[in-house]
Amino acid sequence: MSGLAFDPLLPWPIVAALALLAGLVALWSLWRGLRGWLLRGLAGLAVAAALAGPALESGIRNKLSDIVILLDDRSASQALPGRAAQTDAAVEELTRQLAALPDTEIRRVTLGDDPDGTLAGAALTRALAAEPQGRVAGVIALTDGLVHDAPMVPAAAPAPVHVLLTGQPADWDRRLVIEEAPAYGLIGKPVTIRLRVEDQGAVPPEVAQAPARLRIMLDGEEMRSLELPPGVTLDLPVVPDHAGQNVVSIGFDAPEGPTPELTDRNNSAAVQIQGVRDRLRVLLVSGAPHAGERTWRNLLKSDANVDLIHFTILRPPDKMDAVPVDEMSLIAFPTQELFLERIKDFDLIIFDRDRVRGILMPLYYENIRRYVEEGGAVLVSAGPEMSTVESLNLSPMGAIIPARPTGRVYDEPFLPRLTEDGQRHPVTAGLPGAPAEGSDSHWGRWLRMSQVIPDPRAQVVMTGANDEPLLILNRVGKGRVALLTSDQVWLWGRGFEGGGPQLELLRRIAHWSMQEPELEEEALLADVTGGLTVTITRRTMDETAGPLRITRPDGGTEDLPLAEAGPGRFTARWTAPGPGLYRLADGEISRVLALGPAAPREFEETVASGAVLGPLAEATQGAVLPLSEGVPSLRTVREGRPAHGQGVAGPWIAITPRDAASVSGMTHRPLLPGWAWLALIAGLALAGWLAEGRGRLRRA
Repeated sequence: MSGLAFDPLLPWPIVAALALLAGLVALWSLWRGLRGWLLRGLAGLAVAAALAGPALESGIRNKLSDIVILLDDRSASQALPGRAAQTDAAVEELTRQLAALPDTEIRRVTLGDDPDGTLAGAALTRALAAEPQGRVAGVIALTDGLVHDAPMVPAAAPAPVHVLLTGQPADWDRRLVIEEAPAYGLIGKPVTIRLRVEDQGAVPPEVAQAPARLRIMLDGEEMRSLELPPGVTLDLPVVPDHAGQNVVSIGFDAPEGPTPELTDRNNSAAVQIQGVRDRLRVLLVSGAPHAGERTWRNLLKSDANVDLIHFTILRPPDKMDAVPVDEMSLIAFPTQELFLERIKDFDLIIFDRDRVRGILMPLYYENIRRYVEEGGAVLVSAGPEMSTVESLNLSPMGAIIPARPTGRVYDEPFLPRLTEDGQRHPVTAGLPGAPAEGSDSHWGRWLRMSQVIPDPRAQVVMTGANDEPLLILNRVGKGRVALLTSDQVWLWGRGFEGGGPQLELLRRIAHWSMQEPELEEEALLADVTGGLTVTITRRTMDETAGPLRITRPDGGTEDLPLAEAGPGRFTARWTAPGPGLYRLADGEISRVLALGPAAPREFEETVASGAVLGPLAEATQGAVLPLSEGVPSLRTVREGRPAHGQGVAGPWIAITPRDAASVSGMTHRPLLPGWAWLALIAGLALAGWLAEGRGRLRRA
């Protein structure tokens, strides 16, 4: 291989300017009639040529082989019936045909499973970037065309791109499409899930008009079922019934027809709705002004999500003085409205040192009892009045209060301590600064408490003087009641003798009373730490727990042992075999867990399509062909010619040989040495001068 190259001594614009100047001088000489105009012009051009530095380059040309990229899609959707066999046969046949072509190499790119679907666009981009563009003779993609990174598909390629689609012409599928789904919902308020059933492919006529029978379940319990025709959008109302995660699963059975649908894995979906309260409505009734009254107010007012109504009884009816009522009360105490008409509007009612003294009628206390049994919450913070004849226990509310007073009051300092149940119960377990067993550490002392006899069904989680019950929790019907037998919790907030976790304890009591899921003593928690790996925590008041029964999406089960991680806490780390809807159960405690989408992205659409890769094939004069008609034959064509067609033996596709080569042993030799250029320029200039001189002599 040889050729002419240039190594200019001056920048190209200066060389071009000199050549142009030489041409202009020659034209001016011609116009003036000077006989040496041509020789003078050639001399100027010779100067420009010498400055351009022409040289002869020669070397040995080594031909390079062409590269064909073979994209082999082995994603999950390619495992549908018949597609893997089609792909294997096509890979084998195309490899044989490519191997028969001279100077041709194969670069095989295999696509595997990915949580984000089939990433063929990124794979093609990387494969093309990894090869010299001048050597790529073609790209052949064996896939179902269901590509999930369409923006990454290159807009062009240096050679024809052919897409060979797996599947059959009779393929069809019915799928469930969730168009809109809320991430959060107010407890007790309906939210809307928008969905539709969609048919794809060659749907049999007898199936096309048949509606799908949807089954809707909330946390594993069936809510309702209905029929939905394909293509019709449905707004499905769902009411989250508890705080935390509400799992709504929606699905239908595979339709019956002469040919089965491709897969039933996209016939269901799971929607996780986080149940939240609009605002926590709390009614606080203080029986009398006292040092700890502001403790409750500060706790509840510090939370922006709490609507607080607080009443303090400043003057009981039995107090005889001459102060007018309108000067003692800011507003009238709306007892009938609060305790009869609107009691169900409250999430929690707190009685702080309240006593029975004629302000609330027995009917109101009876209504509070029904409110708790139907799911309400009451928290009683009792002072010395609990041990008197004005105790709330002597009202109709006494049936739900979890302890009965003996009439004795311990008016002496004592250290609050956790019981064995208290070390397990989420209300008190892990409280900051909790005294360690066998250590001398302790919280600050309280100074007064009432002696009570707890209900056998209640849980005593803290004790005080003489190990008497200090904090008692109990479930009543669908509701909950908590009892503090002392009004001295405010001493912790003031830092008395080191204080204690006052706000945290009161916050936990209030939230447990309102049935917040993170404070349930019998609970099954699952934390998805990444992908399909789950950390499971079983919280219980029992000394043992497990094994955990796990029901997989296909109906199979397995038992998972739990290891004790602390008092009342048992944990296990588990990796699910695949995405889907799982049920976890330990005795009567169960939980529905959605891992990934119930229908993985690979199975959202299953009917083969060239919609995503088709534009790239068309832009490069390639083809999109179904493998159901056979593997096309392979040809070579010149660049720019059609790269596919229909022959006598069937369809064919082509690659374009690039004739790429590398050069070795390169030599660089100047066209003329410097002295030769100088002689040539001087000779042309002298010849021009002599020609002009002879012309003048003749005219003379």
